[in-house]
Amino acid sequence: MAASAAQDLSKGWEFKQADSQEWLPVARVPTNLHLDLMDNKKYRTRLPLSWPMIEDPFLGFNELACQWIHDKDWIYRVKLPSVSSKHGRKHVLALDGLDTYATVKLNDETILESDNMFIMHRIDVTDKLLADKDNMLEIYFKAALPESQRIKAAHPEHKWLGSNGDMARLAARKAQYHYGWDWGPVLITCGPWRAVRLETYEARVADMRIDYEVDSSFKKVTGSITATVEGASGKTVDFSAKLEGNEVFKGTAEVDGDGKATVEFHISEPKLWYPHGYGAQTLYGVTAAVSNGQETLDSVTKRTGFRKGELIQEPDKIGKSFYFRINGIDVFCGGSDWIPADSFTPRITEAKYRKWLEMMVDGYQVMIRVWGGGIWEEDVFYDLCDELGVMVWQDFLFGCGNYPAFPEILDSIEKECVCQTKRLRHHPSMIIYAGNNEDYQIQEQNDLTYNYEDKDPQSWLKTDFPARYIYEKLLPDVVAAHSPHIPYHPGSPWGDGKISSDTTVGDMHQWNVWHGTQEKYQIFDTLGGRFNSEFGMEAFPHIDTIKHYVTDPKQLYPQSHMIDFHNKADGHERRIATYVVENFRTQTDLEKFIHLTQLSQAEALMFGYRGWRKQWGEQRHCGGALVWQLNDCWPVTSWAIVDYFLRKKPAYYAMRRVLAPVAVAVKREHHDWSVVHARPAKTLGWECWVASSKTQDTVGTVEVRFISIATGKEIAEKLVKKDLTITANGTTPVLSGTIDNSACEPHVLAARVWVDGELVSRDCDWPQPLKYLDFSDRGVEVARKGDEIFVRAGKPTKGLVFEEREGVLVHDSALDVVPGDEQVVRVKGLGEGDGDLGWTYLGAP
Repeated sequence: MAASAAQDLSKGWEFKQADSQEWLPVARVPTNLHLDLMDNKKYRTRLPLSWPMIEDPFLGFNELACQWIHDKDWIYRVKLPSVSSKHGRKHVLALDGLDTYATVKLNDETILESDNMFIMHRIDVTDKLLADKDNMLEIYFKAALPESQRIKAAHPEHKWLGSNGDMARLAARKAQYHYGWDWGPVLITCGPWRAVRLETYEARVADMRIDYEVDSSFKKVTGSITATVEGASGKTVDFSAKLEGNEVFKGTAEVDGDGKATVEFHISEPKLWYPHGYGAQTLYGVTAAVSNGQETLDSVTKRTGFRKGELIQEPDKIGKSFYFRINGIDVFCGGSDWIPADSFTPRITEAKYRKWLEMMVDGYQVMIRVWGGGIWEEDVFYDLCDELGVMVWQDFLFGCGNYPAFPEILDSIEKECVCQTKRLRHHPSMIIYAGNNEDYQIQEQNDLTYNYEDKDPQSWLKTDFPARYIYEKLLPDVVAAHSPHIPYHPGSPWGDGKISSDTTVGDMHQWNVWHGTQEKYQIFDTLGGRFNSEFGMEAFPHIDTIKHYVTDPKQLYPQSHMIDFHNKADGHERRIATYVVENFRTQTDLEKFIHLTQLSQAEALMFGYRGWRKQWGEQRHCGGALVWQLNDCWPVTSWAIVDYFLRKKPAYYAMRRVLAPVAVAVKREHHDWSVVHARPAKTLGWECWVASSKTQDTVGTVEVRFISIATGKEIAEKLVKKDLTITANGTTPVLSGTIDNSACEPHVLAARVWVDGELVSRDCDWPQPLKYLDFSDRGVEVARKGDEIFVRAGKPTKGLVFEEREGVLVHDSALDVVPGDEQVVRVKGLGEGDGDLGWTYLGAP
């Protein structure tokens, strides 16, 4: 056997209901109970009918038929492989994640009690393994719902307040969305949800820490590398760093009495890591190899990158800035919020993670926020963010609640957050930690005690908002100790102790479109703050997704019980109806209704992103915008811009256009038509600008046309601005004017920009609301030639979307098309014999 070895315990497991005698097969570990019960259904032909099983809870009303699981205890077991008993060799059981209330036994001896699914455990079993006999590992999982309810009941002194799910979730260090959320089902999982291994070694590199600084010239990186070694045999550690196979550093250090070995390093002319679009995603391989003096006993290699990441919070004329600077470059953080991509995370493959994150890059999104009610994501997620140049905003795992802070849970939280920050600190994509999601809003809504001027952490524990101790003492201390190069922010939203809706400081969640006061989405940009880390609009998923989960064809209409069941948002009927009725001529046909909801979402997000990106160029008024949300955990109507099956909604494309490296924008003033319908505005001002994320000025040509919606003819001479210097990393005002509504018929403002002779961006501004416009007889022509689709229109056409077909990618959709401007859309995955993609547009017959 090698000096060190790890045997992955992924096969050979069995599970059973605790009060049953029958063991059932487990297909693979990592797993969770629901996956195994679904697999059990597959085995039904050769298993007794009395054995437990479930139908897919993502279909129809099946979620309801799974609720019995949450009150049952379950047991998993596996026979351990034989190991060598060589003197000096340790055997350690590594359990990367147990969900959640778990008792671990080896040969009927309890070796671990765990109540936190996010703690990675290591148990020395050297003296517990039986020689020449079978060794049985057994894990007993208590039902999480009654156990968390028991803990809640044991602490009546605490105010168990919050939104979404059973408030007992606040007592559980478990993914909070398992208890149900306003976009997800109640599916309370258990099981060995991350890898289980049996490791054998004489010495091992237990941890490698890289501390560094990039100097102000960005020409040198200096720092230290520290290896923590387990095992008395480890005497020295050899360190090295390689870039593209070439060694750029090496050094050796002895292991001290505390098991530490440290070397200093410096790299001249380093290749730094940048977000995509701003530079290369350079990654170095850093290795620590522990030796006994004669041979290498163990080695660890981590892929890391060097960058100087800063959160810029400086007083200005608005209040206090909030934006990110990477290697001296200010970065507008257009991106998305991320929830777990499945209710059953063990089945999310590396390929699926890659598709999600590559989709972000293709959409010019540079930041993803890992939301606090989900999970500490898999290693591959952060590896891919490093590789693809996606910056990570990482919430600590607290969401929408008044969390308790009794001693036992504080101890568990600290262990969780120490092991997770140590796991993640080498990733250059990690840009910020935030203490929680919306917990300060729960404090505000329930008038819980929060005196920002009180700086005594111990006093916070005695208030009815004790979690302040977690967010403003425990977590910042953990980050400072273990990941000091990553900024910490107490919560999202949060800003210097002010009310969370303050637009002058910190980040904010702007939910007065959809939730709250339900403002017109046309004014989204006026509602934002210094960094808009949540905002959104719901839309139906694609028809194929709906047909997947609607198991009764009679339920295929917009207001059906089954379709409503697959929308967990409170009051979604009223909110969807409000935004559709205010803006569009309503339709009752399911596919047409889907299209309307998706256009509503696309328009809402366009108005938000377009305006906030403009504000970026206005003295960094807005530092970024992260849409709620990128993805779904099951097939559902939600705020996601891409559904569970990775089918893009039109909003994805609308965002892509406004986040492009150079994006032209044209917009008329907003006039609230719903206040006095009979009195439209006599005149409206309009403006045109160009936003650029390029790091150098560019030169371009901008054109604005004025085109009749009724006839498709130009009602005024087009305006052209040639040889325009487009400001780097900012906003360039181009043209402006006034629309005389009493003299001019309804028309669109159609803008285009060329850089180096290439048409790089379009924008189209329409009279609002769209429901007052006649979209009949548009003269639309769509023709495919090979890998290109050519789109033309005789009259201005709104929201032309293509079918989202499995295995087919279109680079643009949800198009506004005007006469005289043929658009060419690239398409991949369509063979010569494949039928053309279906398409529709607003008002299509």
